[in-house]
Amino acid sequence: MLDFFRNHQRLMMALLILIIVPGLGMVGIQGFSNYFDESAYVASVNGHKITRAEFDSAFRQQIDRARSMLGAQFDSKMFDSPETRAAMVDSLVQQRALSDETQRLHLTASDDAVRRALLNDPVISSLRKPGGSIDLDRYKQLLAMQGMTPAQYDEHMRYSIAAEQIPNSIQQTAFTSKTLAQSLTELAEQKRSVQGLSLRTADYASKIQPTDAQLNAYYDAHRNDFATPETATIQYLVLSPASIAAASKPSDDDLKKFYDDNIQRYRTEGEGRASHILINAPKDMSAADKAKAKQKAEDILAQVKAHPDQFAQIAEKNSDDPGSAGKGGDLGYFARGQIAGGKAFDDAAFGLKKGEVSSIVESDFGYHIIQATDVKPAETKPLDQVKDQVAKDYAAQAGTKGFVDDAQGFTDTVYEKSKTLQAAADKYKLTVQTATVGPKANPQLPQDNPLNNAKFLAAVFAPDSVKEHNNTQATDVGNNTLISARVTDYKPSAVPAFDAVKDAVRTKVIAEQAAAMAKKEGEAKLAELQKSKATDGFTSPISVSRNDAQGLPPAALAAIFKTDAAKLPAYVGVDLGADGYAIYRVNGVDKAAPVAADRLTGAQQQISQVYAQADMEAYVNSLKARSKVKLSTAPMPSSNQ
Repeated sequence: MLDFFRNHQRLMMALLILIIVPGLGMVGIQGFSNYFDESAYVASVNGHKITRAEFDSAFRQQIDRARSMLGAQFDSKMFDSPETRAAMVDSLVQQRALSDETQRLHLTASDDAVRRALLNDPVISSLRKPGGSIDLDRYKQLLAMQGMTPAQYDEHMRYSIAAEQIPNSIQQTAFTSKTLAQSLTELAEQKRSVQGLSLRTADYASKIQPTDAQLNAYYDAHRNDFATPETATIQYLVLSPASIAAASKPSDDDLKKFYDDNIQRYRTEGEGRASHILINAPKDMSAADKAKAKQKAEDILAQVKAHPDQFAQIAEKNSDDPGSAGKGGDLGYFARGQIAGGKAFDDAAFGLKKGEVSSIVESDFGYHIIQATDVKPAETKPLDQVKDQVAKDYAAQAGTKGFVDDAQGFTDTVYEKSKTLQAAADKYKLTVQTATVGPKANPQLPQDNPLNNAKFLAAVFAPDSVKEHNNTQATDVGNNTLISARVTDYKPSAVPAFDAVKDAVRTKVIAEQAAAMAKKEGEAKLAELQKSKATDGFTSPISVSRNDAQGLPPAALAAIFKTDAAKLPAYVGVDLGADGYAIYRVNGVDKAAPVAADRLTGAQQQISQVYAQADMEAYVNSLKARSKVKLSTAPMPSSNQ
């Protein structure tokens, strides 16, 4: 349904991510101002400078997102232009303006909203222990690798949630009428009956017999098309937590000490299962209404005390918690900190024995009556039972610590011992690997393979590496990974002699001339058909739509639907390049089925989202326009990706 608008929706969302708010997900703009030299900046907004370091970080993030989205089609050179860098600066200016507006409106997020966002973060969720609690040690280690503390990350989350309030409010107010949605849906789903007639290049190839003189002339004019790419055979070293961990061989004593030092990792925290009845009484409720709510809670508590076996029925009838009331108030199993009721709720719930009912417990949400239904005591798994996991955790920690400790030394060693990688390999217990690479990423390798990193490949093919055979610098390719290489053999790009590629030249000449012949005859045939209105030679009719091309190429589909529906039947010709030429007879518009109500509702939502994204872009541009923006007069920084 409405694939056209769905596809544009994704494009708009991608553009919003890549252009409007490239860094909101990880670091708020104000977070950068304390870390970098304020004298090196690319722009200022309302007196707040956007630093060169911030620009570089955002640009790297943008390129990483594009690399992830485009896969093998990614080419870093598409970002290496003054226009792209200027667009990046403009996006940071817009982001800064949005940040200022968030602060001007005093938007923030509650502690509970931050807590829920943290618990919903998939990365943090992956740190859950078997009992459900978060492994705080691993959580702190993860943040430390990003140069952050838990308190700083809480503030990042608070800022992100607050900053999302403006975009969310704009998107939620977008509206599309049913009439417009129906018209656009009918247009997107319109079907046309067509017949095709193909003039394929293969049918003309046998008619073409190029002479040697023609082949020589073509070769001379297109020599670079037949050039072999430059390649470099390299030795290389990769320093990463994984490579360091692989070289680590811990003894049983090492594992025992690690287990003892990190015993909480292998301890299942106590869990409780409880049901509750909630009577709403938020903080902003008036004192009189709050008193009524508390009295209601006391009345219900009296019912529960009188009939504790009927707790579920009483909860279903009286609880204001929509998530649990239908389940008799059941909250399932939970550890401390997992229920939004806060410390007061936890203290009460975990202070009860199985079957006991609490007195009234007050939280930010109101008044709770809690019944404990089960208790799981804390349990520490013995070393023998978790030895494999201990070994993995030991290796991960050793790898991370080793990388931090060794990164600078590795960088210095490959620089100082510039004619060999063996010194660094011996010192850091790494394996010297070999490969043959070209100046561009190899699509047969995973996109995140260090050998596909654009900065690394640029270093490999730099004159110092190719001519002097010096080690490349230790290149940071992301994910805590450094790579250095030494070129052992280099083959420059070369144009083979004509005789060596004569067959390839012949194939290209025949293909181009056959395509030109097919196009010429196709255009003549089209003119003839437009006069005669004949149908001979065409395929059987098929029904196509913008969402269902029935195998027709995009160029053909576009030509078919550009044809005026009021002037059908009609003939259109399409140059298919190397595939030849095609003529289509557009017979008419098929009668459309009525748009179903659910499809119409879906279309409204999708179109509204596209409008909302356009409104968001306009809003951010208006913020920028009324902000005091000053661009640096210094040369624009290069991406160097």
